[in-house]
Amino acid sequence: MTIQPVQSFKLLDGTTIPWIAWGNGTGQAQKDAVECGHLAIESGIRHIDTAQLYKNEKETGEAITKSSLSRDDIYVTSKISCNDDEPVPLDKVAGSIQESIDRLGFVPNLYLVHSPYVAKPGELKALWRILEDFKSQGKLQSIGVSNFRPQDLETILDGAKYKPVINQLEYHPYTLAHLQPLLELQASHGILTASYGTLSPVLRHPTGGPLKPVLERIAERISKVVGKKLDANIVLLLWTRAQGVVVVTASGNPDRIKALGEIATLPDLLEQDEIEEIARVGKGIHYRHYTEHMENEFPLPNLPCE
Repeated sequence: MTIQPVQSFKLLDGTTIPWIAWGNGTGQAQKDAVECGHLAIESGIRHIDTAQLYKNEKETGEAITKSSLSRDDIYVTSKISCNDDEPVPLDKVAGSIQESIDRLGFVPNLYLVHSPYVAKPGELKALWRILEDFKSQGKLQSIGVSNFRPQDLETILDGAKYKPVINQLEYHPYTLAHLQPLLELQASHGILTASYGTLSPVLRHPTGGPLKPVLERIAERISKVVGKKLDANIVLLLWTRAQGVVVVTASGNPDRIKALGEIATLPDLLEQDEIEEIARVGKGIHYRHYTEHMENEFPLPNLPCE
């Protein structure tokens, strides 16, 4: 089959990462990780995001094996996660990472610490050093983090041999004001952001807030440009790419998965003033769906949620 090119971003370790990933962490995508993952690949997605927590690393590997592409054609992200909501003891971390690799059947392109709470209090730096050791030995490739607040990043950056290449977190226009100090810290170290919950302003916010009419107006304009119906979801995804942010989005719906494959290769359709307007409007609201990590000991902005 013909492999359609998908835009990628360069990471600080010199590798590249496709801008959009199909994630298998929720709903039907999690339950049917082989079939849905296979469909995602055949539809044009070149990046799959999984984790220990999702309990389908083995199925992620099987989806790639089942596809018409080779392992080298697919970028894979996985994560070391808490064990039944409990931190991973330091003496179990190396074994846990190796179990991820064994379940996948290969070394993932990117391996993340799923949250700072994977480590016991006071052990985050030591946990990161174990990932660094795996990387030094060639047992891991790129390494990064997820759901890390400024203080968590600063902890592991202090004396780090390898900086995390990515911090994966809930990112969309309604989180921009809160995330600003974190994003500035990341930028100063060359750490990219990967986004989950990207579509929360459309799919989860009770009303859609002030962004809704803006996104719908832009969707109407770009629909005329490409000659087919594009919706507010697609505008949000393209806006996120325009920020230099990787998108991780999960779906177990076959039609939606096929649509993601088409979105993966879309050209840049947003105008600069539209990109800026979405950010400006988003910064006037604070709304996040996943609050358990980023709203703990990380001061919230004094903003309305609608």
